Formats: sequence, C-alpha cells, structure tokens
Amino acid sequence: MFLKNENYLLSFLITIIFLFFVKTVYATDDKNAVLNYLKSLKNFSASFIQNDGINLSEGRVYIGEKRVRAEYLSPTKILIVLDDDKAMYYNYDLEEDEFFNPKNTNAWFFYDIFRNPYFFEESSLKLKNNELIIEKIGVDIDEKKFVIKVYFEKNPLVLRAVEVLFDNEFLKLSIYNHTYDEEFDKNFFKLINPKFLN
Repeated sequence: MFLKNENYLLSFLITIIFLFFVKTVYATDDKNAVLNYLKSLKNFSASFIQNDGINLSEGRVYIGEKRVRAEYLSPTKILIVLDDDKAMYYNYDLEEDEFFNPKNTNAWFFYDIFRNPYFFEESSLKLKNNELIIEKIGVDIDEKKFVIKVYFEKNPLVLRAVEVLFDNEFLKLSIYNHTYDEEFDKNFFKLINPKFLN
C-alpha cells in the first residue's frame, strides 16, 4: 500500500515539475518574442492617444534606426525627438525650441522602450487572455520609483499600449494604426528646429 501511494506521489510530482517546466519554456519564448519584436521596430510608426488621468493628447510616434520622434497633433502641436543622451522639444504654436538630456526628464523611458535592447532584460512577463504584458519596475537616476508596462496582442504579436507610473504620475499611450517599413527623409530625425529644415 505504501509503495502504491509513493508511486502516485512520484507521478504527481513529475507531472507538476513537467508542467512548471513547460510553462517556464513558453514564458521564456514569449519574452524573447516580445524583446525581438521591440528590437525590430525600426522605420516604424503608429498613432497614439495619451492619457495622463486628466488630459488626452493625440499624435504619432516614429521609431528610426537610432532615434524616436513623437509628434503631438492635438490639443497642442508639439515635436519631440529623442536620442540616447540628447533630445529636442519644439512647440509649433509658440515657435519655441528646447534642447535637453532626456535622462534628466520623464521622457527617458520612451527612448529606452524602443531603442535600448537591454531595457527589458530584467522584467517580468504575464499572459492574460490573448495579451502579453511585459513589466519593468525600477528607480531612475534620481532614485524615483517607476513601473512600466507594455501591452501586446499575442497572436499576432502587435504593440497595443504603454503604461507608466512614475513618482505617482500616471501616463498611458494607446497605440494603433501601425505602419512598418516606412521610408523617412534623411532630416526626419534630426535634432534641429523644424523651421530651419524648410
């Protein structure tokens, strides 16, 4: 009797270990697929709606080989171009530009999500319905806590939203109208006041 129970227990443990192993392998495959997808987003654009809990803004984001460009179209027309350690902000209505280091602002995460291939290496991945959610928790250079979640439709793998909780400030970008393999003018990602490009 004891041996029979021991065999059941052993079979049960082997089944649990096998299921855990399979789940871990699939989670690793999903995370690799998400990381490869983000790395592949070059010459890509998409429309977005930004919600900070109070205001809504609309625009379009462009991912180049090395830089990220965000154009806010409504309610205010604003251009932001981000590189690893330099960025430009231009307000079309006020005709004002400003150059800054994105690491010293709340904009640093936007560049890192799309152009830093190592950003999500220390992150977790959850599958909920047909949605993959990659989450990174950390602190910025000022020791402020952040939580970044990026949402993907799983099948097919498509970027759907970016959610950021940063020092008790909330921001969500809902992403749609994806365009892959865009061709950009050589000046499109330049860190120059757009008035000087015309």
